Amino acid sequence: MLASFIPGFLLGFSLILAIGAQNAFVLRQGLRHAHVFAVCLSCAISDALLIAAGVAGFGALATAVPWFEPLMRFGGAAFLTVYGARSFHAAWRGGEALETRNGAGVGLWATLATLLALTWLNPHVYLDTVVLIGSVSAQYPDRLSFGLGAVTSSFVFFFSLGYGARLLAPFFARPRAWQVLDVLIGVIMWAIAIKLISM
Repeated sequence: MLASFIPGFLLGFSLILAIGAQNAFVLRQGLRHAHVFAVCLSCAISDALLIAAGVAGFGALATAVPWFEPLMRFGGAAFLTVYGARSFHAAWRGGEALETRNGAGVGLWATLATLLALTWLNPHVYLDTVVLIGSVSAQYPDRLSFGLGAVTSSFVFFFSLGYGARLLAPFFARPRAWQVLDVLIGVIMWAIAIKLISM
């Protein structure tokens, strides 16, 4: 189980660490102590649904169509290589910093509506969860454990981000912190890509 759970957790965590509107929104909510639990839970459940769809769909297809597995393996490796390169490029370019300015006092439903739009209307979320995690999960004998690892990483990440925002804010206000983070993401992506190619 751990042989599949840990790679799923690491892949999910590395994908979700990427700088984006959703993560910045969660951080801002955490900094203001505004609807933090509901925001974190909504993000994690959204990810869980998308990951489950990817793991179930791609796993069944990989079993039914023999040539689909190597296609997804090399396709996933190519995607991870490009994604990792983008992270390294972002680290080299630098200049990223967290912006936390937004008006406070927004109600729960308006907050959740904004969050769900950031989540479900973002095409990258489908590439990361349904396509990428779904295709990579097909390479593991225990796809369920791989998917559970990815889902667990979402819950750990979002709740840590929301409730740890006060501690993280001074750190991520500095562009250098984002550079270190981007390098770490790039290393993880390329390591998983190499593993996929060598299977």
